[in-house]
Amino acid sequence: MNTQIGFEKCVSYLNSQLLADNPPNLIADNTVRFAITISRQSGSGAHVVAEKLAEYMQLHGPHSQLPWAVFDRNLVEQVLEDHHLPSYLHRVMPEDRVSDLTDMLHQMFGLHPPFWTLVHQTVETMLRLAQQGSVILIGRGANLATRHLPQSLHVRLVAPLEKRITHTQERNGLGRKAALERIQREDLGRQRYLKKYFGKDPEDPLLYDLIINTDAVPYDEAATLIGTAALRKIKEDCHHAAPRFGEAFPAYALLAE
Repeated sequence: MNTQIGFEKCVSYLNSQLLADNPPNLIADNTVRFAITISRQSGSGAHVVAEKLAEYMQLHGPHSQLPWAVFDRNLVEQVLEDHHLPSYLHRVMPEDRVSDLTDMLHQMFGLHPPFWTLVHQTVETMLRLAQQGSVILIGRGANLATRHLPQSLHVRLVAPLEKRITHTQERNGLGRKAALERIQREDLGRQRYLKKYFGKDPEDPLLYDLIINTDAVPYDEAATLIGTAALRKIKEDCHHAAPRFGEAFPAYALLAE
């Protein structure tokens, strides 16, 4: 059985159901909903940029009932809550593939659902969060899971290895060797995860709307650059759909041609 094709059909089905039930971009009270996904090389500053981006969108973005939120490690807790799964499963949901043998043994002894099921449930939660809006999703193939949603922007953060080693050392209190090992382990794990469950290479530039080198662009500027691109896309998507868009969207005047 081609599990990759099956997974692609699953993602397409979930997208079609969400889009059928909820017209893109606008909630019933004419507020705008939007999602941003961030793929990253390990140590490129994704968490710092995401937090600054959330602050930027909260200040400059369209009116929304929900405050902007960042989901990364806390996404696992959200998946477990959404699907009523035991909390101990967070230990078997790394952003990497579990070996087929390990997964089989765990299933035999009833330790957790098949890992493919956990990945499907993660996609469902990411789609729900993206459709709800005001969310920044980091990693776990979020850009691929939500790529059919028009109200989304997909970003990739990269940086030279030495820059990433320094950032990882400073953020985690690690020595150089430990920081390098962590970067190599995480990058390989994320590459395996996307290859196995989405059939894609995270280094493919065509998977993203915007790629930023955080060595050349400081974190503050990167957040502003992403935020500006998001606001412009919101404006283009919603211009025909919201008669009073300018009133609900304080930054609209800044983007008007």
